[in-house]
Order: sequence, then structure tokens, then C-alpha cells
Amino acid sequence: MKQENKKYHLHKSSATFTIVAIELIFWSIFYISIEYLTINVKEFRFQHPTFLWTFLIIPIINIVWWTNRSWKNKALHKYASYLVINNIHNGFSNTRSILKFILFRIAIGLLIISLSNPQYGENERTVESKGIDIMIALDISKSMLAEDITPGYNRLKIAKIGINKLLDKLQGDHVGIVVFAGEAYKQLPITPDYFVAKLFLKTIETQMISSQGTDIGNAINQCLTSFDFERETNKAIVILSDGEDHEKQAIEAAKIAADSGVVTCTIGMGTNKGVPIPIFKGERKIGNVKDKNNETVLTTLNEENLINIANAGGGTYTRANGLDLQLKKIMERISKIEKSTLKKERYSTYDDQFQWFLIPGLALLIFNLLISEKRGNFEDKIKLFKNE
Repeated sequence: MKQENKKYHLHKSSATFTIVAIELIFWSIFYISIEYLTINVKEFRFQHPTFLWTFLIIPIINIVWWTNRSWKNKALHKYASYLVINNIHNGFSNTRSILKFILFRIAIGLLIISLSNPQYGENERTVESKGIDIMIALDISKSMLAEDITPGYNRLKIAKIGINKLLDKLQGDHVGIVVFAGEAYKQLPITPDYFVAKLFLKTIETQMISSQGTDIGNAINQCLTSFDFERETNKAIVILSDGEDHEKQAIEAAKIAADSGVVTCTIGMGTNKGVPIPIFKGERKIGNVKDKNNETVLTTLNEENLINIANAGGGTYTRANGLDLQLKKIMERISKIEKSTLKKERYSTYDDQFQWFLIPGLALLIFNLLISEKRGNFEDKIKLFKNE
């Protein structure tokens, strides 16, 4: 090829040599570094080793670059003769073209390594989880279907919304759930997993217990049996009910709980205005609950009973107001209970080293963009590229 035409031709031989050389150098350095770190630095690891599979795109990058050089040669020669091209295009710089590829190839390698996040410098830490054990007792008697707090929401639905909010406010405490009507059952054992507690809460409905009535005393006793008193943790019971207790044993049960070191708080669900208890068939309301004389049964909030239970249990009472259960008072009382160490966890942390590869990789990409592979007039004048 004539000397004056060389500047319009990107050499395939130099491209092939560059690809082979840079891959040998890169992979040799990479392999030796990994071997050294693996043997001499026990804490060394890749946090996301699967990202190393991204190196499979490197052969594709090499093939694309080599093919692109061949295409440029053919496209430029097909476009016009050398005499015409010389007047409109100053030619290619093989040196610049190869330098751009080297910068790009190394940058891609560094970015892939940064994605996998090399780490070393293991630190062992101990984290203590402090809190109390809390049993939530939820009234699911038929009277909880009354809609007297907020239109469109029955007492039970508002109570469940409030429990969700309570779970969001807790930090480090363990919770369990007891449901009650005429009888009481443990719905969820004590757990630190609030997500699981919310899942169980969604399934709670009034038809879960066929025995009707409201036995708050039995609910408190069921909560007490749910606690593990061998664990030296402080404990509390939160009762959500309309307070219509038909068994009259709740105050005594709250006193027994207090003697065992368990604080009992109550939340009133309802209003002092008597409202009917709806009957549903599926999702459709078919009437209201009636007594033996065919009179509509009205349900009201027995606030006095709930206040007495809270006082006997050394806790506090609050009352639902719309969709707000006034949880601030409950949380203030719970926060006064001394929190115990519920769990100690030891885990290892590693120092991230990705930045040592990310920053140079991005810098090389920027340099690559700033370099043009076209020859400049300055290069012709100073004759630095005699072979191009």
C-alpha cells in the first residue's frame, strides 16, 4: 500500500496484536492478584461473584472492535478515491485508535471488577436487640362488627388498622396475638417478625370463634400462658375491645398479670351511643342481631370496664377516635417498661474496595471519549506518525 494511503487504512494486524497483548496482560495481572489475595488475605472475597460472569462480553467487544476497523476501511475506500478523500478527510491514526481501545478495554474490566465488589478487612460486630414481649389481645366477638366509630369501618377493621400501626412503631420488641370472644385462642406465638404478625392479622375475622360473648379475663389468661416466664424479659398485654365483658373476671385477671410483672393496657373500640350489630351473609348485610323478644340488640362501649382493667393491670387506657387509636398513650406506657436484651447476634462485616476500580474505570472511559482516532494536521507537521 502506498505510503500516502496508509493514513486512510486501519491495520488489522496491529488490531490483532493489541487484542492478544492486552488480554494476556490483563488476565495475567488479574489471576496473579486473585491468587495472592486468596492465599495471603483470609478476609478477601467478592461480595457479588456472579457479576464476574460479565467478563464473557470481553470476547464480543474484541470481535466488534476488530470488525469495525475492517468495516471502516471498506466504507471509506468505497466512498471515494484517495485523491478525493485527501481533500475532505485527514485520515486515521492507528496509534490513537489502538489507544482508545486499550483505554476502553481496561475500563470495562475495572468496572466489572467493581460490580463484583472486592472486599477485605473482616470486622466482627455484636449487635444486641433490646425490647419487651407484647401480647396483643383482639376482641372478635360479633359486636366488633358494629360501625359506630367511622362510617364504612367496623370496630374490628379499625382495630386491625391500629395494630398494624402499633407494629410499625415497635422496635426490637417481640409480639404475639390472642383472639377472643366467648373463648380465647392463641393466634400467633411470640415472634420478633412483624411481617409474619401482619400476615396473621389479615386472616382474623369474627367467625373464627363460634362461642359468642366477650371474656376478657380468659383472653388475659391466654396471654399469660403465651409468655415464657423463664426468659428474663419484661412483658405487656394490649387489649383491643368494646369492653362488653360478660364474664366479669377481667379485673382479677389483670391483677394477677400485674403480680407476675405484666403490664396490661386497654384500647376502647366503639362509642357510648348504642348501635345495632349487623348480620352478614358473605359480603351482604341481611339484618341485625335480635334478642329472644325479637328486639334489636344494641352494643355500646363499656369504657368504665376497660379503664378498671387497665388500672388493675398497672397500664393505661385509650380510646379509638376515627381511624386513630390514640396509640401515643400506649406507646408512652410501653416505653416506660424497662427493655431487656432479647437477642445477641454476632456477624462479620467487610470493607468495600469497589471504589478502587470504579473511579479509574470511569476516568478511562472519559479519556476514551476525549480521544479522536482521526489524524490531526498537527500530527502531519511534526511527523510523529511516519508509519501511519
